[in-house]
Amino acid sequence: MVAPLKLGIAGLGTVGAELVRLIEQRGRSLSTRCGRGVRVAAVTARSRTKKRGLDLNGVGWAKNPLALASDPGIDCFVELMGGSGEPALSAIEAALKSGKSVVTANKALIAKHGLRLANLAEKHGGALNFEAAVGAAIPVVKTLREGLAGTDVNRVYGILNGTCNYILSRMEQEGLSFAECLKDAQRLGYAEANPSFDVDGHDTAQKLAILASLAFGTKVAQSAVYVEGISSIAPEDLRAAEQLGYRVKLLGVAVRTAKGIEQRVHPTMVPKSSSIAQVMGVTNAVTIDGEGLTPITLVGPGAGGAATASAVLADIADVARGIRAKPFGRPVAKLRAIQKAPMERHEGGYYIRLMARDLAGTAAAIATRLAEQRISIESIVQRHANGVDASAVNGKPSPVPVILITYATSEDAVYRALHAVQRDKVISGRPQVIRIEKN
Repeated sequence: MVAPLKLGIAGLGTVGAELVRLIEQRGRSLSTRCGRGVRVAAVTARSRTKKRGLDLNGVGWAKNPLALASDPGIDCFVELMGGSGEPALSAIEAALKSGKSVVTANKALIAKHGLRLANLAEKHGGALNFEAAVGAAIPVVKTLREGLAGTDVNRVYGILNGTCNYILSRMEQEGLSFAECLKDAQRLGYAEANPSFDVDGHDTAQKLAILASLAFGTKVAQSAVYVEGISSIAPEDLRAAEQLGYRVKLLGVAVRTAKGIEQRVHPTMVPKSSSIAQVMGVTNAVTIDGEGLTPITLVGPGAGGAATASAVLADIADVARGIRAKPFGRPVAKLRAIQKAPMERHEGGYYIRLMARDLAGTAAAIATRLAEQRISIESIVQRHANGVDASAVNGKPSPVPVILITYATSEDAVYRALHAVQRDKVISGRPQVIRIEKN
């Protein structure tokens, strides 16, 4: 009879505690599926006395993560502490160097040190599995690494942060401001007290860097990701998107181009007819475009204890089965250094909202500057407040919102034209620019 896989779990927070419960509940099913049992042999956490509602009788307690990772009594080290550095890094390195397999949900660590850790896994024969690091319960890592191993991926993009998707969904559905929705997200526990990591796009960037490596066989490079958050999005942008047949999402997009791999995180207008536009609330989604394939969209909960623990347990089951896939789908030595495609060369359609001065010649000045950069306009909408003519303030006409949708053009051309328009002093304030991502 095959001995059970003995786990050492570092971190007993929401995910760690839920994982222990799942293993207890599904022990018999796991044994049947994997051909061997799975048992929690030892754990470690900041507090041993904290009430967690877990039965840890018979489970060893290590004094720290490094001691647990080095324990000869465990076969697989499960890291659920988080953080891009210590103590997680040293503990995982110790586990891999001793030939153990490692399962982690730590996106920050994989984005920063994933190649170094994958090298150790390859050298010493253990697995390094991190499905839960991107999209929690959505099996996108395994899909890219194994399910699509025979497919050339051209583009992978998605909603990778539930906090941002929740905020944008509420803003659209209820006409609320960004600040109002953020405050509510914090009250409900969807956003941290300091929400900048989520709303400024950095969480999505870490996940995108991992997906790009899996999709394109490149080295993980978070520094190669262009990042823009959602705080500039206003209710009027969402109303305009609705009327124009679009919906605004914070997307992480990695795409193969003639100029290199373009990796970008930013608010994006997507056609309402697309699968990804239907994803609302805290749900995540990833779409994969590959040669000879109709785009595949995976949708599911991207965070939460149960969803994340489920993905961790799936990785543990692979270890129990003896599956040892290359962490990034290819040997580390075969991963190519990424050739960053500058955002200035990005090509696509654009939504542009200007506050134009309601004066003779304004429209002509804007049109001239766009024409100078060879930017063609698909549609133009001019609105007055509340559907009536703009009123005068202090004897001067109030600015009028003008919305432009361009045909495909370059990022550089758009910003050159807008800078010229600003120099002409025919608009007030800063133009709003949102990229459009077609199906």
